Order: sequence, then structure tokens, then C-alpha cells
Amino acid sequence: MSNPLVRKLECYVPLSEADRMCLIDATGPGRLVAARTDIIHEGDDPRAISIILDGWACRYRQFINGRRQIVSFLLPGDPCDPHVFLLDEMDHTIGAITPVTLGQISGPTLQAMTARSLQLDLAFHREALATAAVQREWTISLGSRTGIERLAHLFCELHARLAAVGLAEADTCPMPVTQNDLGDAMGQTSVHINRTLQELRGMGLITLRSRRLTIHDPAALARLAHFDSAYLHMTEPAGRAVAQRT
Repeated sequence: MSNPLVRKLECYVPLSEADRMCLIDATGPGRLVAARTDIIHEGDDPRAISIILDGWACRYRQFINGRRQIVSFLLPGDPCDPHVFLLDEMDHTIGAITPVTLGQISGPTLQAMTARSLQLDLAFHREALATAAVQREWTISLGSRTGIERLAHLFCELHARLAAVGLAEADTCPMPVTQNDLGDAMGQTSVHINRTLQELRGMGLITLRSRRLTIHDPAALARLAHFDSAYLHMTEPAGRAVAQRT
């Protein structure tokens, strides 16, 4: 099954063939959004749920003086909050990091889908709860992990999330974010991120080259980061396999 939303939701709940086809029909082929382009702005009316079908995006807030805080990375298969259409306006901006293929599901369509299928309703709720758990873990990183632990934890998390939707090969995965992006996510300068990357390389834990991350010793990187994949809540076979590897 090539649809990444289907692959992601099946990490939480088993879906029927009818459920899978419903998701594929609802998201459609998607539309292309250029890299470094905003998908939806803070203050906009969020009438539809955006689905990342391909590429990377991020949620962020930006101050008038240009300072930016990335609060999450959005990967293929991620719905950009399945209940966002219930709000009057966006409280953050979603921007494309790479070229993104974006699917959209209207609020009424999602409500009709989940009303017809208990499994789809459960899958979207579990996905939303897992997303909240990821956000809590990011808060823990910013508040309690050291700089090197933060970056190591982020790499462990992103690899696990990509593996869950079939986009990581063994211990290698795409990593198209810049050092500025990493700094904006980790609350650090790009200079500090560069030093931390050099330290991780010097420890023999990672290689980051040509927009790909290779984790040479996953167990050691996880120990350094205090990483436990349980907070990702991937309980179905694909998700359990990912959790076991991490």
C-alpha cells in the first residue's frame, strides 16, 4: 500500500480494505507545494485537514523580529491535526521544508468517514494522542536534555517515524533539514548545532551526508538520548517492529 497515511494509521489500528480505500480516495493524488513555502498561515481559517503525502514540513511560530521556533517536524503520512477544522483560526504556521505533496480532507468528509468506521475513528484518535505524546517529549528535550542529548533524541525519533511508513532503510533515512532548521527546533544556534553534529560524528554514532542520516550504533545513540520509543504508541505489527529496532 503506497499511501503513507494508510501506513501510518495501521501502526495504531488494523484497517480493513474498505478503510484503506476510503483514505486513499479522500486524500486524492495531492498537490505540489514548493520548498520553503507556507502551507497554511497563523490566523487562517483551517477548513480542511492537510495530509503530508510526500516531503517534509514543519509547524512553527515566528516573532516579528524574525526569530522562529519549530515545534514539530511533519513527515509523510502525518495529518496536520485531524481535528484542526474545529478551530476558528490557526494558532501556528505550517511550512514546507522540501517540496511537499499535500493531500487535504475536508472536516465534513473526515467526520463522515469516522462515523462510518469505528476503526478509522479509533486510528485518528490514537494518531492525535501519539502526536501529543511526541510534543510532550519535545518539551522534555528542551527542558531537561543537554544539547547533544536533544539532537540524538531527535534523530532517533525521526528515524523511527520514517521507518514506520517504510521510508527508512535499516539504519539510514532521509534528513533534508538544514542546520538552521535543527537550531530552530532545538532552541540553539546553527553554530551550536554544527558543533554537536561534529561531536556525534566524532563518537562514531552518526554520519550526515547528502541529506541522509546514517546511525552507526542505534543502541548507543538511544542510550545517549535517553530514547524510549514507547511514547510513539505504535502498537500494531509495523509499529512494534520499529520500536523493537530502536
